[in-house]
Amino acid sequence: METFLIRALQLVMSLSLLVIIHEGGHFLFARLFKTRVEKFCLFFDPWFTLFKFKPKKSETEYAIGWLPLGGYVKISGMIDESMDVEQMKQPEQPWEFRAKPAWQRLLIMIGGVLFNFLLALFIYSMILFKWGDDYVQVTKAPLGMDYNETAKSVGFQDGDILLAADGVPFDRMDGDALMAVVDARVVTVLRGGQEASIYIPEDMMDRLLTDSVRFATFRIPFVLDSVQENRPAALAGLQVGDSITQLDGHDIAFFDFQKEMAQRKQQAASRELSLTYWRAGVCDTLTVTADSLYQIGTLSTLDANRLLPVVHKEYGFFEAFPAGIMLGVNTLKGYVGQMKYLFSKEGAKQLGGFGTIGSIFPATWDWHQFWNMTAFLSIILAFMNILPIPALDGGHVLFLLYEIIARRKPSDKFMERAQMVGMVLLFALLFWANFNDVLRFFF
Repeated sequence: METFLIRALQLVMSLSLLVIIHEGGHFLFARLFKTRVEKFCLFFDPWFTLFKFKPKKSETEYAIGWLPLGGYVKISGMIDESMDVEQMKQPEQPWEFRAKPAWQRLLIMIGGVLFNFLLALFIYSMILFKWGDDYVQVTKAPLGMDYNETAKSVGFQDGDILLAADGVPFDRMDGDALMAVVDARVVTVLRGGQEASIYIPEDMMDRLLTDSVRFATFRIPFVLDSVQENRPAALAGLQVGDSITQLDGHDIAFFDFQKEMAQRKQQAASRELSLTYWRAGVCDTLTVTADSLYQIGTLSTLDANRLLPVVHKEYGFFEAFPAGIMLGVNTLKGYVGQMKYLFSKEGAKQLGGFGTIGSIFPATWDWHQFWNMTAFLSIILAFMNILPIPALDGGHVLFLLYEIIARRKPSDKFMERAQMVGMVLLFALLFWANFNDVLRFFF
């Protein structure tokens, strides 16, 4: 329950910030061009609002709705989520949206997307300034990686070290690396000290989406953090800090050892183990006899930052901004590149709602991860809103571009119908995404 509340709080805080910034972009451009904003609402407020306030001498009412699906600013003289068609039947007023030149209306509409993107770039820059950049260089991972069943079916093997995709070296294991694998013709890996080539099928992403398990994870070394007294490991001579590299002559990582012991217990196999380990640069082998539960009395903390070769780069205040901009742009490129898979059968199944979004936040409070996820969501919000779908900012932008090119406005009736169609599409998409969350939870 505590984990749920922590993630829910992070989700609400993140979405609240993103909605305020997004709607603030529309609001500021509207006020810049002396366009009246009747209402600024965080979240939606059908039937009632949780809070509302209108300052003296202000044209704008500020409110908080109860339905956390977004937010809106109600701009005079515009067909939007409020569907206030009666206002559009009145004579046009100079402070209304419809009375402004097309270029001003265009800037008002892209203001939200622009502010979300700028917010993401700023957050990424401040993350790099505050925490720097930490990552594991995949080509130097000592034990390589563990791969899912789909990856193994095309030729990858546990322990393979990723070297290059179509000759381009890998750097870090992230979304860009995955897309490099999916789009590559040949991936080169280091296997047993020798290079091997793996040919990637054209439908690799579809296969990975069907698997729905992460493509690859780093193999964590089995380094002992604790050796319990009078237990098999201690009696055999193992000590804290020993790095176990082989079991009965076969290379192992931490999870390999756990799986092997579970299988031996299930099969009632021999409890006698030959373990090869490194201590202070010296390699040795000893025999351990596990207890009746097939345990040897050791603990190992899976701290990747301690057990893997982590690259750390610091950024000064002014250095952080170009690096943050580059990170934001690359994140946007990666997200756009993955969008094409959304329209496949398996891609549609992966679509997630608020449950999926909430799950990307850490189970314990971590400001680094919170801001990282907030910046990523800001990128997503900016991109999704600029799509040319009626009811989204991109739909309004599309119609404004048509007006600029054709030199005539779409009729109010057409805009009303387009807004209704867009809202139906959005609610259908929202329902499908959250329905997928329900299916994942129960099945």
